[in-house]
Amino acid sequence: MAKSKFRPLHDRVVVKRVDSEEKTKGGIIIPDTAKEKPQEGEIIAVGSGARDESGKLVPLDVKAGDRVLFGKWSGTEVKLNGEDLLIMKESDIMGIIG
Repeated sequence: MAKSKFRPLHDRVVVKRVDSEEKTKGGIIIPDTAKEKPQEGEIIAVGSGARDESGKLVPLDVKAGDRVLFGKWSGTEVKLNGEDLLIMKESDIMGIIG
C-alpha cells in the first residue's frame, strides 16, 4: 500500500487482511464462496496510543509491518484508496506472528 494519508486515532490500528490458502492440505481447491475471511493480517498504520488514568500516553505494542492474529468478527471494514482494510482497537488483536 502506498503511504496513506489516513492515521487512526488513539489505540486503533489499520489492518490489511492476508489472503488465505486456496487449497486444503489434501489438495482440494476451495471456491471463494466457501472461504472464511482470514483472521491474519498486516498492520498498515497505528494510532498514537491510549491514555491511562493519569492522562499519560501509553504507546501501542504493535507497529506498522507486524503480522497479527485477530478475532473473526473484530474491527470495522472500510475501503481506503481502493483497498479493503479493517480498523480495530489494539485490544482486538490476539497476538503478533513472529
